[in-house]
Amino acid sequence: MVLRLTVVQSSTRQVSIDAMQSVVVSEVASTKVIDLHTHLLPPSHGSLCCWGIDELLTYHYLVAEYFMTAPSTMSPEAFYAKSKQEQADIIWQALFIDRSPVSEACRGVNTTLKILGLQEYVQSRDLEGIRQFYRDFREKGLDGAEAFSELVYNTAGVEYAIMTNIPFESNEAQYWRPKRKEYPKQYRSALRVDPLLAGDRATVEAALKASGYDVTLEGARQYLRDWCDTMKPEYMMASTPHYMVMPEGSLVGVDKRGVNKDAMKEPFAFVDMTSGGDATNCDPEEDNTASVIDENSDLLSDVLMAVCEERDLPVALKIGAHRGVNPSLKTAGDGVVAFADTGVLARLCSRFPKVRFLATFLSRNNQHEACVLASKFRNLHIYGCWWFCNNPSMIEEITRMRIEMLGTGFTAQHSDARVLDQLIYKWSHSRSVIAKVLSEEYAKLCESGWTLTRAEIRRDVHRLFGGSYEEFMSKSFA
Repeated sequence: MVLRLTVVQSSTRQVSIDAMQSVVVSEVASTKVIDLHTHLLPPSHGSLCCWGIDELLTYHYLVAEYFMTAPSTMSPEAFYAKSKQEQADIIWQALFIDRSPVSEACRGVNTTLKILGLQEYVQSRDLEGIRQFYRDFREKGLDGAEAFSELVYNTAGVEYAIMTNIPFESNEAQYWRPKRKEYPKQYRSALRVDPLLAGDRATVEAALKASGYDVTLEGARQYLRDWCDTMKPEYMMASTPHYMVMPEGSLVGVDKRGVNKDAMKEPFAFVDMTSGGDATNCDPEEDNTASVIDENSDLLSDVLMAVCEERDLPVALKIGAHRGVNPSLKTAGDGVVAFADTGVLARLCSRFPKVRFLATFLSRNNQHEACVLASKFRNLHIYGCWWFCNNPSMIEEITRMRIEMLGTGFTAQHSDARVLDQLIYKWSHSRSVIAKVLSEEYAKLCESGWTLTRAEIRRDVHRLFGGSYEEFMSKSFA
């Protein structure tokens, strides 16, 4: 009873400016996070679940960094022809032995290994000793992988992470059908629907035919419904280019629907977005994707939005990706950072008011516009610092601006992790930066005459690290 009374008094006592930083750091360090977008897959999905030191070292950030200074005798083709362990050996030598690993991607590997208790091997540059740590888990098969997954989630302080699940990809679909593989509750699904936004008629029609569906809009809708029943996704999601157009599809039975007529009175509602210049001068044909979302497309309005309204499912958009900038580097060659058209997102929010949208932008230059949009549309939620914005300097700048403009009505970060171990460093680094920003903003608030208790700080921290996301997801505009 005495202990409980002490905790309650501590939570309700005003926090002084002098104590603010230590209190905020403590609360941020201890809060459980909701990682609302990753590329992780559970151990039940076999080799699609990526973890271990060789996966960390051959992550595409590090491959790209390696090729900036690689000898001319090492071509991408020769590199990728080597085994995963041989690739990891090359990157370890080049980026951790021949140079100090000061980049964020390299430092992240070090942070992960240190938190896992492997500091001694790191200091002695003992890559084989590190591999043995992981080997002890791998030798136990699925049980070992699941034990390592549990270790990572607990160490990173992640309550649950949302996967990216692709029904159009046969390698993954086998783990869902004919019988869904069971996986731990820390993993939740998201249904990736890029072909519906990209106007990839060939992929959509091939998927319908292969699965025995009619090649019609109703067939596409039923395909999506059935996958929703199988995966039970948190949301639909897609990654779009910075300047994206989706041509009309060939599926029959088009019936335009779900248009908010009031939106057509808005400025720029009738502007032809396809006629503008492109600062990157990238040919959409070279990217093999389309370049501006056609908000009247059959696949968008009559399939994706129709099912989202019907099932009350949100759509998560990652806006600004440009794939295949240097195809020889594979995934390491993705990613021109270009200014995206936020007007498309605004019109989607306005024209489909019953659909909730989650959005994050790749370009630093889009972040201010995204904050403004989030303050105008209640069916829009901004989240995370994605890809090239997921660096400490960018996280600090973007988080500070969002707090100034949105208060706690956004989700501060998502990991975008592709390798399970990355949850450890991505959340460790992000917590540190976000705690710094939040303590400084609280200090300003206190200087203006407001007072804060530890319980109030804990409440706000919870919102920034997933609570706001769950509040947004609990809303229904259908």
